[in-house]
Amino acid sequence: MTPEGCPENLLGAIRYFADPQVAHDFMVGMRWENGVRCPLCKGDKVSFYSNRRIYRCALCKKQFTLKTGTVFEDSPLGLDKWLPCVWLIVNAKNGVSSCEIARALDVTQKTAWFMLHRVRAALKVSSFEKMAGVVEADETFVGGSADFMHKKVKKAKGIGRGFTSKTAVMGLLEHAEKGKSRVKAKVIKNTQKKTLKAIIDDTVQTGTTLHTDAWVAYQSLGPDYIHRFVDHAVEYVRDGVHTNSLENFWCLLKRTLKGTYVHVNAAQLEAYLDEQAWRFNERKLNDGQRFAAVTKAIVGKRLTYKQLTSRELA
Repeated sequence: MTPEGCPENLLGAIRYFADPQVAHDFMVGMRWENGVRCPLCKGDKVSFYSNRRIYRCALCKKQFTLKTGTVFEDSPLGLDKWLPCVWLIVNAKNGVSSCEIARALDVTQKTAWFMLHRVRAALKVSSFEKMAGVVEADETFVGGSADFMHKKVKKAKGIGRGFTSKTAVMGLLEHAEKGKSRVKAKVIKNTQKKTLKAIIDDTVQTGTTLHTDAWVAYQSLGPDYIHRFVDHAVEYVRDGVHTNSLENFWCLLKRTLKGTYVHVNAAQLEAYLDEQAWRFNERKLNDGQRFAAVTKAIVGKRLTYKQLTSRELA
């Protein structure tokens, strides 16, 4: 069920959060269910200045706002734009571009791009229970083909014959009853045995049954795991062993990247993976439930513009 007081659709969200006080009260209830606490010293003795919507802690004597310590911190935009933006991002099946956000919220494309990445920071799962049961493992490559690049771009990137311009990504998908399987995806530096084994060890419980393709890097997973594989050069399913569920996730990811975002910088790819994995894992929730889940996850995930752009430049 949708949490009490939470809109059920985009039109309802726009109307509901148009009132700054209503939006403020809603977020206070989502962030501090047991009363307002100072995000700096965790004290519960705070005063509220309603004319500026600012709190003051009686213990540390510091002032703070609802946005302090969240992905919204230091943003001049009001919640009447931030909350519809969150709604659009988490409920768009194939993602939503910064140009669309800019037109919808009447902000610049640069601002919309920064808003998107701040919301993606909230979507990132900080802790993840290790997968068990039956788990699919597979890797793919994301990016444009070097065949279509200008020779000057190839030279600048150091791409020559025998090299690829694409970024390697590894995914793990845990089987469960329909609608409850979960996935985790991560950018990797290569598809060698050492790299893949390290990620599997960090994400999957020992003794789990692993389904993979016939890639040689997976051939020495035992005895830690029950390894079964299928050779895609011959067949895609053998005795119930397949990686089709993960291939479906790759299809959703690439359709989003190519159809909505068109171009993604390799340094930012991890954020797009987090967004798509979160959307896949929460696919059985309704729009209001997804929105509520993200508004509760905005705390402690600050992302500054300097951090974002320095990552891209790197």
